[in-house]
Amino acid sequence: MKKIVLLFLAALMALVACGPRPTPTAAPIEEPLVEQPTDTPPPSPTSAEAPTPAEAPAPTETPAPVPTMQVLLIIAPENFRDEEYAEPRAAFEAAGYAVVVASSSLEVATGMLGMEVQPDLLLADVQVEDYDAVVFVGGVGAAGYWDDPQAHRIAQEAVAAEKVVGAICIAPVILARAGVLEGKQATVFQGNCGELEVGGAICDSGVPVQRDGLIITANGPPVATAFGEAILDALTEQS
Repeated sequence: MKKIVLLFLAALMALVACGPRPTPTAAPIEEPLVEQPTDTPPPSPTSAEAPTPAEAPAPTETPAPVPTMQVLLIIAPENFRDEEYAEPRAAFEAAGYAVVVASSSLEVATGMLGMEVQPDLLLADVQVEDYDAVVFVGGVGAAGYWDDPQAHRIAQEAVAAEKVVGAICIAPVILARAGVLEGKQATVFQGNCGELEVGGAICDSGVPVQRDGLIITANGPPVATAFGEAILDALTEQS
């Protein structure tokens, strides 16, 4: 009996030793998750909007000079010609212009025929831009302004600023010596054309009133009213 048990055990051990070994179970490998495509399209890059250029300001027109409605009359402190002052002044005031009187002195000025006029300001204080017209009154006393620096300055500034400029009797010589009559048609009191021609003017003293552009000259007292009217015509064209 003992032998039978031993044989059985031996056979069992042989069977266990030769049988296939159990394969160890491997741990399951987790596959990485793959993102599934979605139907939503990816956002498209937003293009930066170009800034709207600012509109350039519309060009503004330079306004035309506003008329001052003032006329400057320049008289000598002594021996200005009365009619050449009074008649143009009356015409200017009738047309609505204020008249300002300038002289080299603020003392009462006396005319050749006895008229007395109180000047408003000195030549040195004249600001040409304050006036629409500058008028040099004649008479023998006007010769004192032929070489006057302030009279020349006023004439030159008035022409440069395109103001109406007038001179009567011997006063056109002031304009010639100021250098503003070069190449201009002009007239003057008889016997003085040579003075204007030295300044480059084209002179004919037989013409009572001569206009060349904005410069008006006249040859003496008999045409003082026509002289004032010619200045008013030029002022009307300027306005």
